[in-house]
Amino acid sequence: MLEAARGSIETHDLTMVYRSGKMEVVALRDVNLRVDPGEFVAVMGPSGCGKSTLLHLLGGLARPTSGQVCIDGVNLAGLSDAERTEVRRKKVGYIFQRFNLLPTISARANIELAKRIHGNGHMNLYADDEIFSLLGISEKIGFRPTELSGGEQQRIAIARAVINQPSILLADEPTGNLDSRNSRQVLTLLQDLNQRLNQTLVMITHDPEAASMASRVIEMRDGQVLVRAHHFTYEPEFEGLF
Repeated sequence: MLEAARGSIETHDLTMVYRSGKMEVVALRDVNLRVDPGEFVAVMGPSGCGKSTLLHLLGGLARPTSGQVCIDGVNLAGLSDAERTEVRRKKVGYIFQRFNLLPTISARANIELAKRIHGNGHMNLYADDEIFSLLGISEKIGFRPTELSGGEQQRIAIARAVINQPSILLADEPTGNLDSRNSRQVLTLLQDLNQRLNQTLVMITHDPEAASMASRVIEMRDGQVLVRAHHFTYEPEFEGLF
């Protein structure tokens, strides 16, 4: 039997219901999707539509109420907590809107900590210095996060997420705390890393410009996927002013 391709994601009738007393909130309802290895997918939709819940389930951070999330053909819902943690450790990297860097240690130390926690023991195709160079942070890794700009901190956070070269990268509004210039730089870097490292990238965003960098856009409303295969070109109305 052939193994599933590295970095593939599939969901089958994925449903998530949050309960508080007698109240129920359906965050996701019967979501079926597939993300191929190496694909860059953006997930768009209004606040509260289920985007973040979907990302948490894809990364094994929570169990669905029903349905399946399969990473490389393995159903995460059928794994123990320890087994799901192992899948996350070996296969998944996260980038958040908040940089979540430890402020009292250097950027390099933040990255090294991630390596110790999440290292999978496999030989990296790229040396650490090559990753730093790709991200343009070679001169910044000796600084503490509080000594860096927001854009630089996000680059450090990206380095932390990709340093072990996981097959899947999940990004939750990665440019949400950045100005337009730094946002464009970070998005270009994510696109470049996706192409160079062939990592599967799923990015939540409300920004059409960010979504235009992806190879495919998934639109969500009320916990459901509306469009499974879609791409558009972002054309800002006042582009000439910037």
